[in-house]
Amino acid sequence: METVEAAGVVNFELNGTPVSVRRTHPHLLSALRDELDVTSPKDGCSPSGQCGCCTVIVNGKAVVSCQTPLTKVADGTVTTLEGFSENERQAFADSFAACGGLQCGFCIPGIVVRAKALIDKKGANLERDDIKRHLGAHLCRCTGYVKILDAIEAVAKGRIPEQATSAEIGSRFTKYEAPALALGDRGYIDDIRIPGMLHAALHLTKHTRAEVLGIDISKAASLPGVRAVFTAADIPGELLVGIIYKDWPVMIPVGGFTSYAGDVLAIVVADDRLTARQASELIDVTYRPLTPITDPFAAIETSEVAVWKTTDNVLSVSEYRRGDLEAARAASAHVVKERFTTQRIEHAFLEPESTLAVPNTEGNSIHVYSGGQGVWDDRNDIARVLGIDNEQVTVELVSNGGAFGGKEDMSNQAHAALAAWLLQKPVRCTLSREESLLMHAKRHPIVMDYEAGCDLEGRLTYLHVRAVGDSGAYASVGMKVLERMAGHASGPYHVPAIDVRATAARTNNPICGAFRGFGANQAQFAMEGVLDRLAEQAGLSGFEIRKRNVIKPNMVWGPGQIMDDGCLGAELCLDELREEYDRALADGYAVGLGLGLKNSGLGNGFKEITRAVVRFCQDGTVEVRHGWTEMGQGIHTVALQVASTELGIDPARIRVIVDTTRELGLGQTTGSRGTLMGAGAVKAACDTAKVADCAIEVDHLGEYRVDWTTKLGEPGVTNPIIHSTFGYAAQLVIMNRETAKIVKVVAAHDVGRAMNPQLCEGQIEGSVHMGLGYALTEDFPSDPTTGFPLNNTLRSLGILRAKDVPPIEVRIIESPQPNSPYGIKGVGEIGLVPTAGAVAAALRQATGTWHHTLPMQRAGSDED
Repeated sequence: METVEAAGVVNFELNGTPVSVRRTHPHLLSALRDELDVTSPKDGCSPSGQCGCCTVIVNGKAVVSCQTPLTKVADGTVTTLEGFSENERQAFADSFAACGGLQCGFCIPGIVVRAKALIDKKGANLERDDIKRHLGAHLCRCTGYVKILDAIEAVAKGRIPEQATSAEIGSRFTKYEAPALALGDRGYIDDIRIPGMLHAALHLTKHTRAEVLGIDISKAASLPGVRAVFTAADIPGELLVGIIYKDWPVMIPVGGFTSYAGDVLAIVVADDRLTARQASELIDVTYRPLTPITDPFAAIETSEVAVWKTTDNVLSVSEYRRGDLEAARAASAHVVKERFTTQRIEHAFLEPESTLAVPNTEGNSIHVYSGGQGVWDDRNDIARVLGIDNEQVTVELVSNGGAFGGKEDMSNQAHAALAAWLLQKPVRCTLSREESLLMHAKRHPIVMDYEAGCDLEGRLTYLHVRAVGDSGAYASVGMKVLERMAGHASGPYHVPAIDVRATAARTNNPICGAFRGFGANQAQFAMEGVLDRLAEQAGLSGFEIRKRNVIKPNMVWGPGQIMDDGCLGAELCLDELREEYDRALADGYAVGLGLGLKNSGLGNGFKEITRAVVRFCQDGTVEVRHGWTEMGQGIHTVALQVASTELGIDPARIRVIVDTTRELGLGQTTGSRGTLMGAGAVKAACDTAKVADCAIEVDHLGEYRVDWTTKLGEPGVTNPIIHSTFGYAAQLVIMNRETAKIVKVVAAHDVGRAMNPQLCEGQIEGSVHMGLGYALTEDFPSDPTTGFPLNNTLRSLGILRAKDVPPIEVRIIESPQPNSPYGIKGVGEIGLVPTAGAVAAALRQATGTWHHTLPMQRAGSDED
């Protein structure tokens, strides 16, 4: 081979074929993806090498390619998933599909490469603990690792399960696109290649609160390979976007003010990604810095406004009261007062945000590929920014690599679309991990002052709650998170008298918005905490006090809602764990029990409407179009199963599509409502099709709506229906008393109807893993002086790796919800609602310490 120095290239063998690449690439991953168009290695965090998604085999050893310089592969061999033998590819694809070993799928190709290296070395002798240990270089945010370990073990032992062939509702039918996802063949947005595509990079602010006095783009614009630099002055339409309030600037103009660390000041478009990023660093911005407002309590009190184009720092107040609180307090035998504090958390979806925008050849419309959680909202805001009609914008969902609420707000969709529209060229913008951490909304840190009482028998008498949540700069859905926290303040318990007020504050800290649990998990950590403290005072076990207070049909819950038979699931979940609870105590373990509920759907008076289309095509395929984002949870699979079951057709004929060519969606894929409402709409579309004898090339339209709920705290409504549907869950944390190490988690979840039990199990396992991290180790603090996040890498987030996750046993309860399609209740969010409370109770038994602050195992977090 010609030497590297002589040729200005690096030569190596890729999947058995000699290749040459430019030596200017910063690492092997860049050469593979950006020059050779090899896309099975995914870029989740380059160049930090902390997610494992880009793992390949170099000279026979599994390595993280974004940490591998090209000098390390010169004259060597590189093998990616594309180069595996067909038998190996089939084995891994079949095993991950059959075992349910993937959800969003973004991390799986890297894990498969690691698994091959392990199996090549140890074969059938590869043990589960070995796999756990060697997956330390890999993150999975979706699965909790349980079914990943099952899949690798099955390949190693040569015992791959048969895939389910029936797509009937209730079957363990294989996840839609599972084999292609496992092998990295089903592309994400950053994998799409279009001729003539340009690349955009964003220039972010250096100050969280400052006036922008000038933006000098001259150096960036003059860099060879740069096609254009755009600022807010180039926006032809509206500057502000947002899901609920239009308060989030796409870019900050000269004369405007920055409000948080993710504010964008300019877009650079270049021939390649590296040039765009280099040029973005050459932009010179002149600021007049102001002191950031970072304390939410101080923000509420001050008259100084933290966020540009707003009038005060109170985003929202959610409140309600019911019953005679003073009388209940006076009559209480036991009273607990405690302040509970929860932390800000990063979603850490493995796929950084990416958008590709492609103008049509006539220049009068644009097609945008988005991974957002609400593509119709994306479309509407993109049209606002471009100053064109909604009909001129088509947004197509590319199923994303995880979201958990963090892709509800637009990130770079408007920027990519703006650049493409102005240049009339295809433009892709993909965020780096560091940019992603700065830009998208996080989980709310909330300070909650709880006071609760009970009688001599341990029955709750009253609850008084005051809470303040730091919502950061722009609204996102922060007001709804605090509304949800307030509504769920009492958990799945009957409380005769209640007084709740929850305030969302605007600050210059990172924006907070939707995140799995959506305020319910913060509230439940506090509610479970006061319940366990009352149990000690009353001389009751954690199980018994929950049994005495659990909500039942016809009881009044929280804000005044009279609960229907759907709430039977709360006690069923609790009873499911009784035997395990007693056994663990008898065996000498510390135990913690958590019980939770979480709404499915938006509720609170919102009119929720969704539609679906079934279309029989001339070629024999059947299109199922719906309004929800597939982000690993399995909504595409559920839609397919409903259509296959209702129409009696072969699932292989079905293609699932989400784009804005039909008006099907209303709002975000959030609130555990995708399966509930999506299944209802697809079933209705199937009913329409059957009435029309399944006519070919016709859109058979179906609709499902929930339009009977009531806004929280609405005057004059004594018994509001805050939510149409709730899911319920009980979780048991079993802990070694000497080491305070969790040895097992048992999770009993009432999902109403398990449309696909394997997908349900995966959702629960993944959310328990996330809940354990939330309880123990995860944090995303910001600097109180600057407002900037203190974490800028995945490793710093404290996410549990495979070796750190205890065994998780899932028990599915099916207590149907009246008046919902198939009795569905939802499962996506409830999975981590009880977890932190259960962990805190187990730690109390093991260590004698009451915990009131999350995370509980952070350095320096010892509590009284």
